[in-house]
Formats: sequence, C-alpha cells, structure tokens
Amino acid sequence: MKTYSFGILVCAALAALCSHAENPNKIRPLANDFVVVCKSPDPQRVYCFTPGICRLPSGRLVATCDLGGPGVKGPRGRIFVSDDKGKTWRKTGEFPMSHARPFLAGGKLYILGHSGDLGVLRSEDGGETWGETAMLTQGEKWHQSACNVWYAKGNVYLVMERRVPSPDGRKFGWAVNRIEPILMRAKETDDLTKRASWTFAESFCFDSIFGGNPDPELDYVGIPWYTAFTAYSTRTDKGWKVNVPKGVARSQPIGWLETNVVQFMDPNHVWYDPSGNTFHLFMRANTGGAGYAAMAKVVENPDGTMKTSLECAPSGRKMLFLPFPGGQMRFHVLWDEKTKLYWLLSTQATDTLCRHDRLPARRYNLPYDERQRMQLSFSRNMVDWCFAGLVAAGATVPESRHYASMAIDGDDLVVLSRSGTPQAKSPHNGDMITFHRISDFRSLVY
Repeated sequence: MKTYSFGILVCAALAALCSHAENPNKIRPLANDFVVVCKSPDPQRVYCFTPGICRLPSGRLVATCDLGGPGVKGPRGRIFVSDDKGKTWRKTGEFPMSHARPFLAGGKLYILGHSGDLGVLRSEDGGETWGETAMLTQGEKWHQSACNVWYAKGNVYLVMERRVPSPDGRKFGWAVNRIEPILMRAKETDDLTKRASWTFAESFCFDSIFGGNPDPELDYVGIPWYTAFTAYSTRTDKGWKVNVPKGVARSQPIGWLETNVVQFMDPNHVWYDPSGNTFHLFMRANTGGAGYAAMAKVVENPDGTMKTSLECAPSGRKMLFLPFPGGQMRFHVLWDEKTKLYWLLSTQATDTLCRHDRLPARRYNLPYDERQRMQLSFSRNMVDWCFAGLVAAGATVPESRHYASMAIDGDDLVVLSRSGTPQAKSPHNGDMITFHRISDFRSLVY
C-alpha cells in the first residue's frame, strides 16, 4: 500500500482544484438560462419557427411563433403572453400565418405575417382576445421573419418581402434571389387591418442587380464564397431537386432576405437625411459565406410614394454588401434612445473555412450555416460594431440558439430564440422557442 505525505496530498488537492477552476477571462454567456415558451409535441415532425416578441406599456410581454413540418395540423401561428417578466407564459390564441411579428400601433396590438398573401390581426385588450385575420393582398406570395419595426413621424414602418417568379416560371433553388424587400408604412392611428391604410414602397428583386448582367460598379468582395447553383431545380415526385454533384460544396443562389429597417439619427452620419425621409434596409445576405449583410435604402417622395434603390459609399460607388457580424443568418436590429446606439442580435460563426465534407454529422448545410451561438453587438452607425457579449450557446450541434427577436424591458433586453434540444430534427428545424433575459444591457457599452 502506497503512502503519501500531508504536503504532497495538499499540493495534489490544490492542483486538482486549480485544474477545475473556471478561467476568469473566459467569455460567459449573458443569458444562457431560459424559459421554454413553446415546445414541439413531436420534434421529428413538428418544428418551432419565427419567434417574435413585443413589450406592452403595462409590462406584459407578448410572444408569437409558428410551427412547421409534416406533423402540423390546423393554424400554424401561436400567441403567448407573460405578466411576470417572462417567468411563465400563457397561450391566448392561434393564427393562420407564418413569418409573423407582434407590434404596437395606436394603442392596439397587431400581428402581421403571411399565408402566401399578407395578413394581419388585431387585439384591443393587450393580447387576451384577437379578431379575425384580414388579408392585405390577393394572389401574391410573400416571405420574411420577425424582424424589427420602426416608428417615425406618427407612422409605423416594417418590411415584408414579396416573392417574384422567375421570368420563365422556373424555380431556382432556394429562391432568395427572387425576393423584393418592400418597406410598408401606415399611420399608427389608422386601422391597420385595412389595405388602404398601408403604403408599399416600389422595390426590386436581387437578381435585377446581381443576376446575369450584374452592375459593373458593384464590388463583389469574394461573393459568392462557394459556387452558387447554376442550374434550375426540377420537380420530382418527392418535390424540387437541384442536381448538384455529390460531395461538391455549392451554395444556394446569392440573394437577400429577412429585412430590418432603420433611420440614421446622428447628423454627423454620412447617410443622415435631415428631412427624415430616408430609411435604410439591412438584410441577411445569402452568399455562401459569413460576415456580410446586404443593404438598400428607401426614400419617401413628396407625394407619399416610396422608392427603393442602392446606397452609395462616400466615394460614390454603389454598395450592396457590407461587413456585418452574423449577417449570414437572420438578425434583429433595435434602436435604443437612451444610449443612442443600434443593438444587434445575430448568430456567431466560428469556422466557415472547415471543409464541408468534414463537418460534424448533425451540422446543417455549408460551414457558414452554424446555429449554436447567439451574440449581441452595438454600433453608433450600423457599420462599425462592438461585441457586447455571447448571449447563449447550445452545448451540442442540434441545440440551436438563433433567429432571435428582442425588445427593451426597462434596463433589460428580452430575447425570444428559435432553439433546439439534442432531440431536435436538425439545427435548422428546432423543437422549442425559448425566452432569455439580458440584465442591465446598457452596462455592456464600453
């Protein structure tokens, strides 16, 4: 039997203690703990999508989401409320739409989304009861996510995205190249369930500027990162199929989607408009790589119409892409009047140069499409971003924390995330919607 001196035992114990001590310099998630708002009854057949969150003047939190997958029956949309700062949630309704978001206008609560055509429903009692869904368009196809809402001049502004068929009617992969970001405006006091209350901006799809004859003034900056599909999809008995050689890394068509809208408030900003008639659109850029967003602007004309165009750099060159942390995935932008800063909730990519054939078994899509880490950043100008913190991170590949929405609740940020458990179908098709709270978020500014 071996014997050890007291000193050796003490040294061994201290060494073991130190080896397990947490690195004091390690970045710790700001809000890794969560409350489950919505849980899939069948993770392999029912998926949880499109988290949207809104705070009412009473302090009540309103959350929306939609369900997808082959196991969904009945209305896709779900509505939940919390009166205890997100500790518990209560379901108050359903709606027949996807890609919806809740927002306030004129003291009333609205949810706007689509079921192909745009639709909107209203609550006049803080989300307890809801009216019927009113359709704003007929015979159109739309897209979006629960991106931000902007208020200015007594109006509410938000973006929905119209799907535009290809000229010959064929489908081209995941057709984000055929999307038009449409800025929509309405007076806050109008009835927003009526089509006449809304003005739609004139816009254009991505292919019109980056298609077969791209604008020679655009800088491509290595985009697309992976070769994009160059052949149209074909319909089979099992749906659409793109004939991509096995083992070859090919991106979906280059495009933009999931649009946020802001105005620049600083008179020193190069793109500041003292008239208040210019709005800038920041969109997820589907490029096959990470770290870029797409950008456009919308100008309100004296007659009330709105027109979309590209912005120019100070040099005068047209811009389409700009560096943006997490721009490869749906992100959420929020303006905070107290700090005069834009806050960005986005997905952090950690290894976009990993060979696609060596990704973990349960990873989704190409290397840029990493969905485990949600990050928070802030900026004075929507171009230069400071990292504020890692919000939440899943422990395994299917435990996604992404596609999140946020709102200000006093001194805190409240976050609603599209999330997954180890039992989720995939990192993309998560099985729960989770609520997170970032305490005293303004103290993160440096």
